Amino acid sequence: MEEIEYLGTLTNRWQVGASTFLASPQVGARLMNWNISYPDGTFRDIITWPELSDSSEIAHARGGNPILFPFSARTFDKGEIHSWKDLAGKHRPMPMHGIARQGTFVITRIDETGFASRFEPSAEAQEAYPYKYDFEVVYRFDEKELTVELRLCNNDSVPIPWSAGHHFYFNLPWIEGTTRRDYEIAIPAQKACRHAADGSLFEANLPKRRESIANPELVDRIHYDLSRSVVICECLVDNSKIEIEMGADRKPHSEYAVVTWTESDTAPFFCIEPWMGPPNSPETKVGLHMVNPGEREAYSVTIRL
Repeated sequence: MEEIEYLGTLTNRWQVGASTFLASPQVGARLMNWNISYPDGTFRDIITWPELSDSSEIAHARGGNPILFPFSARTFDKGEIHSWKDLAGKHRPMPMHGIARQGTFVITRIDETGFASRFEPSAEAQEAYPYKYDFEVVYRFDEKELTVELRLCNNDSVPIPWSAGHHFYFNLPWIEGTTRRDYEIAIPAQKACRHAADGSLFEANLPKRRESIANPELVDRIHYDLSRSVVICECLVDNSKIEIEMGADRKPHSEYAVVTWTESDTAPFFCIEPWMGPPNSPETKVGLHMVNPGEREAYSVTIRL
């Protein structure tokens, strides 16, 4: 592991066998890039990162893995976007994807295997999420896999709601000369929905056992009630795969969700996003998890090649 400068900020780079990981543990606890090299001198981005001109662009960059906390995507309070009603019934602000991806973290552990960083809420973050808590992001790197765990410890005297998630920007297509039509995804979901403009959820067509990444219906579709914990994306040209596993149990929590999204047909990335539940969980109560006083809850995801 080495410390390097990137756009005037300190970031860290890990070399683990053929894999290289670049992350910013103190700026959003952001994994920025994962690439793997091959014996012939070529390399492949697994998780991609765009060209930026200024460090202020990091929080909202289309790349890496933004941490979505305490809630994923958009929240609403009676139709008002970017807001929510806390458990005491008070109307509060809540930015898109929450308060962590643009936040400051303090490193609590860093070594050759990865890092752990604790969120330091600003005054604005405290207004949006008014609890006493420790939120920690923990990364573990291996040659052909990574594991990231989100940990929420309740230091308050009241229950704390959350429904966090990840926004992995996968490099896809990952083989030169291929298109999205050469890739398929298998999501073992028994339910699917979409997010309406007023924050409500409405039923969507269930995915097939395997679907082409080029299928436009995948964009912004929320898959949940998973029968298995593993999602697989495969290139049909050489059968190379990416596996995304949620938790350690064969069957994950019924309201855990996988969201698929891309910016356009020509974007160099395709996002496969494991979340603790669909968006707007404080209002719909679907995928809303509670941590009782003095207790801790964790949400882990492993990506392997």
